[in-house]
Amino acid sequence: MMIITWMTWKELLRKRVLMLTLLMSVIFLIAFWFVAKTLGDQLDRTLGRLDPSSTQYLLEQYQAGVATLSLGFFFASFVLAFLSIFSSFSTIAGEAEQGVLQALLPRPLTRAGWYTGRWIGYVSMGILYAALLFGSILFITGVHATIPNDAGALIRAFLLFASVVPLLVSVSMLGSCFLSAVGNGVFMTMLYGAGWLGGMIDKVSSTYRLEELATKQLNTIVGLMSLVMPADSLQNRMLAELFSLREMDQIIQIGRFLGPFAMGQIPSNPFLMYAAGYTVIIFIGGMWLFQRKDL
Repeated sequence: MMIITWMTWKELLRKRVLMLTLLMSVIFLIAFWFVAKTLGDQLDRTLGRLDPSSTQYLLEQYQAGVATLSLGFFFASFVLAFLSIFSSFSTIAGEAEQGVLQALLPRPLTRAGWYTGRWIGYVSMGILYAALLFGSILFITGVHATIPNDAGALIRAFLLFASVVPLLVSVSMLGSCFLSAVGNGVFMTMLYGAGWLGGMIDKVSSTYRLEELATKQLNTIVGLMSLVMPADSLQNRMLAELFSLREMDQIIQIGRFLGPFAMGQIPSNPFLMYAAGYTVIIFIGGMWLFQRKDL
């Protein structure tokens, strides 16, 4: 199994999708540096007019950090999701079409071992990339604004940020068991897009005052979309943990100044348990289908 994991790493290093992701990340981080610098310069001008010992001074620092990090992680979540999807969407269908599986699986290697090794390879690479991206955004923001310094909050936020990787890889490998490589890529993009759309609807309904009936209908749609694809909801919970939102929201209404980057409803602990169970069931289901797939 570890040999398959190592082969997956070598394959990912050769794939253009990884190189394109790294190139996109460099471009994104350069652009984000200038955005953070612009927001930081605006913060300096605002703080220059305030008393450093006042509550308003601290709130302005907090708001600037929240706004900058929310913007950074909004786009970082897309980059991480697309790396997870496009590194694994052709795992089974693509290699079956090329005859790779027919050459490997007759050897003393179980299908479960091959599937698990592949999964570990994709997930470990994605989590390593998530750590680099997470640290880079915090570093850039920390240069120009105030960032959270609570170790517990940072660890919880990173675990939630990286949890999208095993979720998306599991669904992508499951889809590859019964869809073609191109079809699975389209399916995964649309599925992730549906979850993201649900998150945007939640942000809009939380930011603007709507009638009670409209709010209930939108919440139902959002709930169904988040159950089908929990990725965006996990990112919302990540930001809530990073900013200690439950405590700070009693002092300041964050959604008021974040606009389209507002977090909407904060997913509960039972929802996190659902997302974990969702990932496990999808992984087991994909392995079960692969073991019965006619190659």
